[in-house]
Amino acid sequence: MSGSLHPEVKNEIWMKTVLISVVLLVVGIIGYAVLAGGIGTMKHHAWEDAHDDLDQAEADWNTANETGTLEDKEAASDAWDTAHHADIDAHLSFLTWDTAGKTILVMFIIYAAFYGIAGFFNSIQPEDDDDHHYGDDHEEHHGSASPILMAGGIMLFMMGFPGFVTTCKALLGLDYDADMGGFVLSTIGSAILIIGIGNWWNEDLKGHYEQIATSHPFAGQDIRKAGMWIFLISETMVFASFFSSYLRMRTGWCTEWAYNAGKCDVVDTTTASDLLRHDVMTLLPGAINTFALIISSYTIVLALKAAKDINWEPSSNPLLAKLFPTRKKAVRNYLIVTLSLGSLFIILKLVEWSHLIAEGFTIDTQAGSIFYVATGAHGLHVFIGLLVMLFMIFKADALEEGYNEENGQGIEYFGLYWHFVDLAWVAIFPAFYLY
Repeated sequence: MSGSLHPEVKNEIWMKTVLISVVLLVVGIIGYAVLAGGIGTMKHHAWEDAHDDLDQAEADWNTANETGTLEDKEAASDAWDTAHHADIDAHLSFLTWDTAGKTILVMFIIYAAFYGIAGFFNSIQPEDDDDHHYGDDHEEHHGSASPILMAGGIMLFMMGFPGFVTTCKALLGLDYDADMGGFVLSTIGSAILIIGIGNWWNEDLKGHYEQIATSHPFAGQDIRKAGMWIFLISETMVFASFFSSYLRMRTGWCTEWAYNAGKCDVVDTTTASDLLRHDVMTLLPGAINTFALIISSYTIVLALKAAKDINWEPSSNPLLAKLFPTRKKAVRNYLIVTLSLGSLFIILKLVEWSHLIAEGFTIDTQAGSIFYVATGAHGLHVFIGLLVMLFMIFKADALEEGYNEENGQGIEYFGLYWHFVDLAWVAIFPAFYLY
């Protein structure tokens, strides 16, 4: 079964998600205020001071070149180098805190939107009759409006996406003209998408019997499990295309037509690894992200193990026993830890991007486009997994018994996806960062 059958799930359970959305919104605002508004502001002042010092050092260097001795020129040049590096360090330090604060705010707004919109939509739906019962046929069909709602929402979101992007840039004070039509269309599409996801959440929370595949080669297997493996195979091909593009560029391959056109010598193949691998500190975000995803794969396994273990008992360690006092809370808290580690990955990824862009490594080059598309696609997969995990955390807490040995397949199948995301990063990190 995809979940224990709960046709008696009451709508007030969904009101919890509305309250959780408010808490998440407050947490996001606090995180932004502390990191971007507080520390980020101080770092910005330090950057301004460093920039003023750089301007003064440049003025002194110009003066020394005009009237100074050779010794004065060398001293002024050394002073300018010191001030220049201090200016760069101050700028990157500001970007670290400012980007982290803004990322947390945006992420928690999205988390809150998913909980708030989906929860409110489900809380106002007519409740099922208490005497409604599901059949015991594993092959029973359960129609759902969720796929068409989600597909329609994605379509509207993508139709308005260019206007959404330019409007967001205009709201950030950049030199762009707002396109409110596209922004509104994209926002409506996002709301419809979340409603579709919320409808799926409601169906999964109430539960239905697991459908079993009847055709070769998956006969006898749960349909969702077979579908997940097919999906992951297709995802492997997607990431293989990223790796093949990167390796072709990195090893200097050139097509015959490009060689004959004389274009092989003008391509800039400076990659992110050229900018990152020479300094341990610049590799630190990627290294932390690697360990974060590996640990998160372990915590999702612990969540599944706790859900499936009918003889589960609290740890003899007092601290662990307090963090995971019951099987229900153990599953929920392991999922929360997984969500936190995945969120940390997204935050550090955008901080790293901000540093690379500040150093001139942008998407408008061949190497930049391959890097940002590959790591961005991976980051999108991580973020989609986090959105799915929001419901899993809610389900682990909403139902009286939470996840157990009967409905733990949901964690198992999601774990397959999460392990794939982890393994993809384990391959991306050495290829794009160290090679």
